Amino acid sequence: MAEPVVVGVDTGGTFTDLVFKAGDNWGVHKLLSTPKNPALAVLEGLEKVAGRESKRVVHGSTVATNTLLERKGARTALITNRGMEDILEIGRQNRPNLYALAWEPVTPLVPRELRFGIKGRILHTGEVLEEADPEELRRVTRKLRDVGVESVAVSLLFSFTQPRHELLVKEALAEAELPYSLSHNILSEFREYERTSTTVINAYVLPIMGKYLSHLQKCLGAKNTLRIMQSNGGSISAGKAMEEPVKTILSGPAGGAVGGFETAKAAGFNRVITFDMGGTSTDVSLMDGSMTMTTESQVAGLPIKVPMIEIHTVGAGGGSIAYIDRGGSLRVGPRSAGADPGPICYGRGNKITVTDAHLFLGRLVPQYFLGGKMKLHREQLKRPFTEMSASLGISEPELAEGILSVANSTMEKAIRVISVERGHNPGDFTLVTFGGAGGLHAAHLAQNLGIPRVMIPKDPGTLSALGMLMADIVKDYSLTVMLKGHKDHKEMKEKAHHHLERLERLALKGLSEEGIQMDDLILEPALDMRYQGQSFEITVPFSHHFLEEFHKAHKKLYGYSDTAKPVELVNVRLRARGLTPKPRLNPIKVGRATPPSEACVAKVETVFQGRTMKVPVYERKLLMANNRVSGPAIVVEYSATVVIPPFAKGEIDSLGNILMEING
Repeated sequence: MAEPVVVGVDTGGTFTDLVFKAGDNWGVHKLLSTPKNPALAVLEGLEKVAGRESKRVVHGSTVATNTLLERKGARTALITNRGMEDILEIGRQNRPNLYALAWEPVTPLVPRELRFGIKGRILHTGEVLEEADPEELRRVTRKLRDVGVESVAVSLLFSFTQPRHELLVKEALAEAELPYSLSHNILSEFREYERTSTTVINAYVLPIMGKYLSHLQKCLGAKNTLRIMQSNGGSISAGKAMEEPVKTILSGPAGGAVGGFETAKAAGFNRVITFDMGGTSTDVSLMDGSMTMTTESQVAGLPIKVPMIEIHTVGAGGGSIAYIDRGGSLRVGPRSAGADPGPICYGRGNKITVTDAHLFLGRLVPQYFLGGKMKLHREQLKRPFTEMSASLGISEPELAEGILSVANSTMEKAIRVISVERGHNPGDFTLVTFGGAGGLHAAHLAQNLGIPRVMIPKDPGTLSALGMLMADIVKDYSLTVMLKGHKDHKEMKEKAHHHLERLERLALKGLSEEGIQMDDLILEPALDMRYQGQSFEITVPFSHHFLEEFHKAHKKLYGYSDTAKPVELVNVRLRARGLTPKPRLNPIKVGRATPPSEACVAKVETVFQGRTMKVPVYERKLLMANNRVSGPAIVVEYSATVVIPPFAKGEIDSLGNILMEING
């Protein structure tokens, strides 16, 4: 029996990307996304690359993300304790816009009339102070059905210590055949606002994600398997993703971060900033030896307290629209032309985008765009560029370079947020760039930020899809234990062990359901700790010297530590990784410093800093290891274009990566 075709699928705002392995052969495919129904592009792509062959698919989906961003989720209700109905509006006392007199808080996903407080109370110890009323639960569920509720979030006080009352609510909802999300399953931790918000988001996107994934599974059939990429850099079964879609909110960007980090490690770089620029947005992440995780993410202003790769996203992509604001200044994004209608040069759009600016300046070569399979309409750019440049009183090339400069400024700020603002010097890192548009901007960003080296992997436009095939099966478990300050290392260690054993049992069961054998299982325990009296925790690995590690981490973050002060153990965490077969990055043919003559396939006129230059165009698949390309030059391939400006030079390494050195 033939091995199944292994396929990674990444759905973006403009393109849907596929990376596939059939036998010993690897391939990539891109097609325009279908925003109204993302499954259409996914199924069309799978049919194109694998036909009727059996398939093992790992999919990075934007369905949960877009559902939340566009506020197009299910009609959701919240059941909580009586007196806690307004927690979504009360939130925290944080003031993100300190001087905004007319600042409006984010509108809750659940309106006031659909938030129900019920009798019953569990104490922080797990003891029952007041029992729930089964008759009241039946009345509430009848009311939910009467008002057309489609999904229900259940978040009761201290359910992570004792879920008894949430399970009673579950029984009533199941009897009424209403979809539900229970907070002790979604997030078994304290901090009521964040736990409730995370559970509500799960319930809000659950019916839409369930419908989408059910449709995909039905179309794929029983002989094919479907896994979904999570925000934490690992994948889970489609069935589990239907139950916990909140864990897939950053599904696509996480695939890119994994792919960028793994390809960089293979090339010998452990300290990297990944830069993923697609059609609608740019995602950046800093990795200092390992992927940086966080449990304090916000999406659309709403807190999500599940583990995620720390990714910062800005609305700047190839499809970002350029416009003149009311003050007469040139702006770019965050609005995007997306896949429909897309940039002007795609033939249907009517608003100038970043992609149009690149084509206008000669930095995109039409005959090599998507391997020549997609026509670019340069002739349609003349009129809109003439009109906008006249409005600004500048030349057309100045407008095009200005658009790129404004977009670069937005992305530069994003990289500063994850580096400079966190105490990192960008100059100590390698910028790993991918996405369809990343190679067009990376060199300029690196120069502005003082980053000495840029790495562009092979097939950068589809690297996020490759990252999904590089991801392990990952499940994260956590539990609030709130152990008061201890100076005794041994006592704290024993108590931590006791609670971690409970999570380990859950992990073994969960990974077994995913088909993982014990030999392929890695458990990574960690502790959330803080000094007694503090409000926030630091996560450290649960090693033999975990207290010393906590003091070191505290000093690194805050500039001081106090070994005499009692330390509290707040949460225990367990990351369970099921190892999966990884695609191998094969070496390419070795050549000399001078590229082979056949690799230079054209020469085009390109504008850099107002000067028109005759620039060589290289076909990337014809370049060999050790080849060097001095700027200005353009390197084309099926999934992306790389611009090497006059201030940079590139060299091809043994794995086919372009390593670009930046001259200040």
